[in-house]
Amino acid sequence: MNPVETIIKKRNNNPLSPTEIEYFVKSYINNSIPEYQMSAMLMAIFLNGMQPDEVYKLTEIYINSGDTVKFPAEWKTVDKHSTGGVGDKITLTLAPIVAACGAKIPMISGRGLGHTGGTLDKLESINGFRTDYSKQDFSKFIEKSGIAIISQSKELVPADKRIYALRDVSGTVESLPLITASIMSKKIAEGAQNLVIDLKVGSGAFIKKLDTAKELAELLITVGEKFGQKIAVVFSCMNSPLGEYIGNALEIKETVNYLKGKHLPDIDILTKELAIHMLLLSGKARDKKEAIEKIENAISSGEALNKFRELIIQQGGDAGFIENTDLLPQAKHSRQIFAKCSGWIHEIDSQAIGYALVEVSAGRRQLDSVLNYSSGARLLRKVGDRLQEGDLLGEIYFNDESNIDEICDKIVNSYSIKDSFCEPDSIIIESINKWISL
Repeated sequence: MNPVETIIKKRNNNPLSPTEIEYFVKSYINNSIPEYQMSAMLMAIFLNGMQPDEVYKLTEIYINSGDTVKFPAEWKTVDKHSTGGVGDKITLTLAPIVAACGAKIPMISGRGLGHTGGTLDKLESINGFRTDYSKQDFSKFIEKSGIAIISQSKELVPADKRIYALRDVSGTVESLPLITASIMSKKIAEGAQNLVIDLKVGSGAFIKKLDTAKELAELLITVGEKFGQKIAVVFSCMNSPLGEYIGNALEIKETVNYLKGKHLPDIDILTKELAIHMLLLSGKARDKKEAIEKIENAISSGEALNKFRELIIQQGGDAGFIENTDLLPQAKHSRQIFAKCSGWIHEIDSQAIGYALVEVSAGRRQLDSVLNYSSGARLLRKVGDRLQEGDLLGEIYFNDESNIDEICDKIVNSYSIKDSFCEPDSIIIESINKWISL
């Protein structure tokens, strides 16, 4: 089979056969096809899309490129996946709560992609915490504590791991078929029988429009059903950064604060909405009322915080920071930023904020970039907030002072402040869950 002909076929917007998809992916993984040809294929897919049957085949090839983990059917394992946002630490607040309610949650998570942070990067800011475990260790963790968050390995979906990295540097991150195959292959391979998708929409998300998000949701649900996986989708607003903190260690600190009972409205609303769907799909709650009661009790009793501590210790981390968050990495410097004028915040360019914080090494410029776990920001204002000129917007944390003036200006200029009133955003836009009655 000629790879150039296959690229041209997809470039010309023709569907690929299962044999062609399998040939191309396997040839790339065994180095018979070079990166530049795989990049060309990824761009052709980005521009022309794929039919559901093509996406199903691509997902299947990803899964079959490595091992899979299977858990007893009666466990009704459940996972959550986010399509990525600025300040998105929801996995860290959510998973311990749901595990404390008795669900089994196998999670294979990713690192930062583009302007968004990665769950693994946040967890690895904790001294000693490991994510590189075998599937045998992974299974033992789930059996013992009901929760584990590990990285993709050579054993599990290695094809996606390699292509995922190439997408980040080839301008094809936002491709709906590639997003679907990447998400579904990891979640099926890890043994999650049920899945809740936090599909983010807005200025700080990869997907800016609800129509596009709904197209992706339909594709995810369709492919999931072909593999026998039940999927719920929550569309959430990503026009403002989530919570107050952005940055790896800073978001761990905020997770601890939330699990200790600090009121963080947007974090609270989204965490609980996703938790409700996870508990209903996993059979750990009979209805929404019971799910809410269990969630509230898990937080107020401290059981969720204890489950978070158990996760940290289980995976080699020093959990001392839970009592004293100053033990987390600390930046050398900080700089406050202020509103330039009075009015209501109409828009926040959260993506621009994410990329500005890449400049203080809170995120990656390229695959081998070294992160500064202590850097980031605390941003206090949301869309719809009323400001006076000179009001505090937040604080930037950094180690390198060389370009901090420019970075602070970029973040301040990300806020569009106007004289007219602006309604605050609703965090939850809508939900799809055909498997249960809410």
